[in-house]
Amino acid sequence: MLSLHHTHLFAADVDRSIAFWRDHFGAVVALDTEFAGARNVFLRIGEGRLHLYDQAPKHAGAGTVHHLGIETDDLDALVGRLEAAGVSVTDVRRHAEADYAMAQGPDGILLELFQPHAGRVSRALVEAGYFATVRNEPGAG
Repeated sequence: MLSLHHTHLFAADVDRSIAFWRDHFGAVVALDTEFAGARNVFLRIGEGRLHLYDQAPKHAGAGTVHHLGIETDDLDALVGRLEAAGVSVTDVRRHAEADYAMAQGPDGILLELFQPHAGRVSRALVEAGYFATVRNEPGAG
């Protein structure tokens, strides 16, 4: 199973960005946390998801898009297929809540390939239906 999960944006002022998406598009903060060394804010906008990364973009406009997030239920197999096809992909990085790897898509777009760990992700995200591969079951979160 694969699912386009989120777009990850750099944000020079995370709080101002949260307010913009909330006030104009009805975004709801699903999680505001520290992850991989920086503040990350996960927003839901309807069925879509937007992640804000607390780092000013290096370039305005298109440079504000950091990556597209692709959720999978078999990260190792996906990384293996991409490597076999000659796609540039990092080693899998293992974390308590989710494992991930970064790959280079067409035209240099950065892709985050990730697999959440059902029993370890935030209960709030599970209850919000934030992940395609993680269901709201006893013991999750």
